[in-house]
Amino acid sequence: MAATRLIALHKNKGKSVAACLKSRTDYVQNPDKTQQGELVSSYECSPLTVDEEFMLSKRQYELVTGRRQKSDVIAYQIRQSFKPGEITAEEANKVGYELAMRFTKGKYAFIVATHTDREHIHNHIIYNSTALDSTRKFRDFLLSGLAVQRLSDLICLEHQLSVIEIKSYRERQKRTLYPPRENNRDKLCAVIDGILLNEKPADFEAFLQKLEQQGYEIKRGKHTSVKGARQKRFIRFRTLGAGYSEDEIKAVIAGEAEHRPHQKQPPKEQSFHLLVDIQAKCSEGKSEGYARWAKRYNLKEMSKTLIFLQENKIGSIEEMQERVDAATARYHELGDSIKASEKRLAEIAVLKAHIINYAKTRSIYDAYRKTGYSKRFLEAHHTEITLHKAAKAAFDESNLKTLPKVKELDAEYSKLLTKKKAAYPDYRKAKEEMQELLRARRNVELFFAEEKSSTEKMKSR
Repeated sequence: MAATRLIALHKNKGKSVAACLKSRTDYVQNPDKTQQGELVSSYECSPLTVDEEFMLSKRQYELVTGRRQKSDVIAYQIRQSFKPGEITAEEANKVGYELAMRFTKGKYAFIVATHTDREHIHNHIIYNSTALDSTRKFRDFLLSGLAVQRLSDLICLEHQLSVIEIKSYRERQKRTLYPPRENNRDKLCAVIDGILLNEKPADFEAFLQKLEQQGYEIKRGKHTSVKGARQKRFIRFRTLGAGYSEDEIKAVIAGEAEHRPHQKQPPKEQSFHLLVDIQAKCSEGKSEGYARWAKRYNLKEMSKTLIFLQENKIGSIEEMQERVDAATARYHELGDSIKASEKRLAEIAVLKAHIINYAKTRSIYDAYRKTGYSKRFLEAHHTEITLHKAAKAAFDESNLKTLPKVKELDAEYSKLLTKKKAAYPDYRKAKEEMQELLRARRNVELFFAEEKSSTEKMKSR
């Protein structure tokens, strides 16, 4: 089995044609890759002077024809890679030589170098873009790469080697499987799982020390947080999810609870997608092939949409509109509630800051007033007096006759924050429900519009 590729070798910018040919031919003849040059064969040229002989034929071409080369293609390369363990290096070189000879029909000089530095043995075949008689150039015709592949398959069958089976795109196997991406929170959860389950720290401080040994920076305070290498921000334990807050970790360390490792939830896929507006796409210039694909796609998505409507017991356009209106109203209601909470939280934070600043600077402002608003005193305490005036102006703007206590504001802030966090799951759920119903309504409308247009076309015929 051999995979092939035909590549046009271009002249590098800032280099001469001779220098480019030498660098390309020197690379394929690398002694470390070709068993000290034993796996190099050639036709109508010497491996030692292949670049000079290629250049000589190009100069003769200009003398014979009187034409100068317009393109920057200096040679062509065929890469031929074999299945690991199926062929020896010597046999691979013979197969590559036969491929080059039959493809060029003996009219172009070439060099074949077999590399063994990888798990798969592969050939580098470089042939000159100028013919041996110096009267013509090689013409890279349409689908020339496919012709090379078919010729290579024929030669492989003649040498009793396997060939690549032609499969549809969906049946092809990906050559590279990349590991799933892991964000910083998932990595931190995995490290915590390993420490709690395998190392069994004696107390919470020992647990933090083990995190530091893993390369994490610890920031102690009211809420302990950690930051790994190349991370921009610290991560609090309580934001990692259930089972990873400070209290829960301490309970696991004390033996009062059992730790359950973090399970990454796969992203939820949409049950169905929007249909394609085929008429609009065709008016934009899409081909008939795209229209055929879109019809099949629409049928699949419409069947999924009908299943969704049956599961939700929606049997008519009126029922669907009612459900859409109810879901939209619910979504906006929760959104307005969250926005109101956020607005009040911001107001409390600003008011609390003004009350604290007012209390801290009151004595200084009283002293400033007793001095008769002295300019010298103002210059010495400009910051404190400015904060006091700003706080007083904020109180006057809010029409506050008596200032609320900071403890009362803290209690209200905590209550609103809890309410806001509790509303978010319902808000996301309402949003998903509204979006699904809107997609279903759009699909039904588009489907019936296409059916109506097709029926009218049939009647007009």
